[in-house]
Amino acid sequence: MPEKIHFISGLPRSGSTLLAAILRQNPRFHAGMTSPVGALVERMLEAMSENNEYSVFISPEQKQALIQGIFSAYYQAQADKSVIFDTNRLWCAKLSLIAELFPNAKIICCVRNIAWVMDSIERLIRQNAFDISGLFGNPTERATVYTRTEALSQGGRLVGFAYNALKEAFYSEHSHRILLIDYDLFTQKPDKTIALIYQFIGEENFNHDYENIEYEAAEFDDKLKTRGLHNIRKKVEFQPRQTILPPDLYERFNNLSFWAEPSYSKASVIVAKPKADAPKTPSLNLSP
Repeated sequence: MPEKIHFISGLPRSGSTLLAAILRQNPRFHAGMTSPVGALVERMLEAMSENNEYSVFISPEQKQALIQGIFSAYYQAQADKSVIFDTNRLWCAKLSLIAELFPNAKIICCVRNIAWVMDSIERLIRQNAFDISGLFGNPTERATVYTRTEALSQGGRLVGFAYNALKEAFYSEHSHRILLIDYDLFTQKPDKTIALIYQFIGEENFNHDYENIEYEAAEFDDKLKTRGLHNIRKKVEFQPRQTILPPDLYERFNNLSFWAEPSYSKASVIVAKPKADAPKTPSLNLSP
């Protein structure tokens, strides 16, 4: 097993690939886009469930060892790294399992206003106008921006599942393990955001280069017929723009940022607070 393991999770189109690309600049760290470990864990849990007649022969200790073995085997090639970051939106729904396997692990959750998550995905769909995106199951779902956002927001789909899992984690008994990072703040002040992440996971800070970010997953995106899904710009910067969503759709998704009011949760949140001498200027704070 790696010396230390943490997790990257949260919402799609909210900066998780960018975060991994920055963290991996540190030679002590391994990080990447969504890994298959989460799916392998789910399959193993199912194989050990009562649906399998042989499950009576598997003790709780063996179950834990088998799950832990997935992590050990998968990250064997990164034995030279002292800190592993595994990325998967599933982890927000598996905090109890993470707490049992890795008592010191933290979960960094990338978040973004849901309206802008939908806007970002819709832009990708329109940019790939001659391809049939694998994000949708049938022509009815793909038909219009209304059917596309409706499909994505369902509980078991790309945005809906991630949102529900994040909300579960945020209000769970393990919420003290998670740090939520707002995408807009991250891209405006990457240096301060990364410094707070290092503080949260208890690591010594590293001098990252925010103007030369490298990451590519073209083969994965091509397979989904959604080119650009994991593309990141070379320089970290915030780029304001007008939404391409119809006004009614934008309003439908605009007010779902429950993390903006972190009551009833012990989660840490990187938030923007106005300075006393400059009300419109945000500052970063690590807080529950």
